This record gives sequence, C-alpha cells and structure tokens, in this order.
Amino acid sequence: MRLWRRASAVLKDQNSIWIASLSRRTALRNPDIESAVIKATNHDEFSIDVKNTDRVFKWVRLSTCHVKPLVWSISHRMGKTRSWVVALKGLILMHGVINCNVQAVQKIGRLPFDLSNFKDGHSDPGKTWTHNAFIREYYAFLDQKSIIIYQNLEERKGQKMVSIMKELLLLQKLQGLLDLLLQIKPKSNAARVPLVLDAMDGIIIEIFDIYSKICRGIAIILVNIYSAKKAEAKMALELVHKAKSQGDELSLYIEFCQQIGVVNALEFPMVEKVPEEGVQELEQIINELSESDEKSSVNQSDTAIVVIDSENANQKKDSKKKTIITDKWEKFEEDLMIVCQQNPFTASLITPVLHSKINNQEQLPDLISF
Repeated sequence: MRLWRRASAVLKDQNSIWIASLSRRTALRNPDIESAVIKATNHDEFSIDVKNTDRVFKWVRLSTCHVKPLVWSISHRMGKTRSWVVALKGLILMHGVINCNVQAVQKIGRLPFDLSNFKDGHSDPGKTWTHNAFIREYYAFLDQKSIIIYQNLEERKGQKMVSIMKELLLLQKLQGLLDLLLQIKPKSNAARVPLVLDAMDGIIIEIFDIYSKICRGIAIILVNIYSAKKAEAKMALELVHKAKSQGDELSLYIEFCQQIGVVNALEFPMVEKVPEEGVQELEQIINELSESDEKSSVNQSDTAIVVIDSENANQKKDSKKKTIITDKWEKFEEDLMIVCQQNPFTASLITPVLHSKINNQEQLPDLISF
C-alpha cells in the first residue's frame, strides 16, 4: 500500500510537470518556473529537491519579472494540494522566497494562498493531525511576517528619521512574530519525520534572527530612553517584561528541539536573559518622568539623548553618566525585518537542505544583554 502511494505520487508530479510544460509563457506564467516549483514541492516525504529549490531562489534574485510567475506557481500549487508533504515543502519554499532581499517580494503582503485550515486528504486523519497542525502554525507565522515586511516597507518610504514610538511598535510586532514561531513544533513522535525536522532547522534559524533583532532593538531603545516621553517609557518597560518572558520560553523551546533531534538547535547559543537591574532602572526612569511636568530641559521631539559612562562626568544619583545631545534617533539596521546579506544564517535558510548546519558560534552576532 505504501509503495503504491509513492508510485501514485510520482505519477502526479510527472503529470503536473507535463501540463506545466504545455502552458503558454505570459507575464504571469513561466513553464520553467512552474516545473521547478513542482519539483521543489514534490510528494517525496524523505528528501528535499535542493537543486530546484536553489533554482527558484536564483530566479527571484536575478530579475523582478520572475517574482509574479513564481508567486503564482506556488499559490496555484498550494491551492490544489491536499498532501501535507507538498504543503510543507511549499511553505519551506515560500519562507526562502520571503527572506530573499528583493523589494518585489517585500511588497507581497498577505500570502496569496491560505493554509490556515489545511487538512491532509490522502491519509488517515488520526495519523496526520499533527502534520496538519504543524502546517497551520507555520503558515500563520509566514503570513504575518510577510504582512509586517510590507507594512515596514511602506511606513519607511522616504523617511530619513524614525521616531522612537515607531521603533517601539516594530519591536512589538517582532515579539508577536516570535510568539508565533514558538508555537511551531511537532506535537507527537509521529510528526518527527525528516521533512518536519528540516523545517524545524529553518525555524530555529528564524528564531535566532528575530530574537537577536529584538535584543539589539531594545538595547538601542534603552540607550535613548532618557529623552523619551512617559508613554514611550511605559511601552519600553512592557517590551522589556515581554522580552524576559520570551527568553524563558525560548530556553524551553530550544531544549525541546534538542531532545527531538533538530540539528540547528544543538548549536544555538545561550539565550541571554534580561537582568532585573535593567528593569528596575527603567521603572525608576518612568517614576521620574511621572514626577516631572517636563520631559527634560531639551523638549524637542526630534532630539535624542544618548547616555554613556564617563569617569569624569558629574554624578547623577548613584551612577556616573554623561549626556550627549544629538539631532537624530539612533536607528535599527536598515530594513530591520529583512534577513540581511551579512546574516551568517542566510545561506542555510535560503537553501533548505537536510540537517543544514549553523556556522560556528564565534561567527554569530552577539545577543545583547540588557
């Protein structure tokens, strides 16, 4: 029975490729891209077609005119399938496409297909419910990430300066994405098959990328918090408390992934926790803002005050600090939501291969402690 199903799946893929080869080339359809997408999302649950997956990503980077045919091909494939294998490979493929640093992809917004209620239609529901749940959780994250990338792109058009409130809101969205990521996990031993573990390798990479952005972002916000308004300081405190909670959840998640054999989880660096003194200092700042009618002697919304340690500065309360007034906020890295080319994980994520390895910990960007 199992052998018959595999033979039937191969015939389905071959038939789909043959039909795609007969289609007329238009601005929306490209037979070569369609064939590559079908091969990259085939029914083989034991391996990923790395060759055709790479071809898809090369097309995306080569020309923006390939984006529409590619998105149409993936969407068409996902809309027709009732196989959890094809659906999961489609999500892995779309994940890599979203992480390509191409503006045409950043404009996609909501994913052009819906797997929020996906159910495998070829196997016993009692055996595939865990796969179905995994796919729905994975889809929820990718859909939300694509939306945030688009919103961030639109909001920052033509902006040379970004207010601290917008940076706080972006951090809030990043923390929401991390929550969605931490929900993606195999629910039973039956779901811990090589293809699912492959997807989990990519999830681990994504978690590190987003969590490190959250750490760096909060650190930058805290450096500039001395010139913030009360509402901004309160929101920053909420984000710090959330970061503490997520740090604990992340530690448990990584332990779980290590136990089930997710390779990249074995090389995940130690999760940095938010120290209690950092929270107390932020609470003290909020109390001082509450007691004062004015934010500071320099009451300009476009001015940032960066606080640095100095041996020769005047003492303020119990700490030795010196304030430097600048005319701009210190910003996040450009296009914060996009996986940058310098990210040591980019190659592993863009090319999903069986048990891909994370680079040595010495090459990882530092997780900023607060």
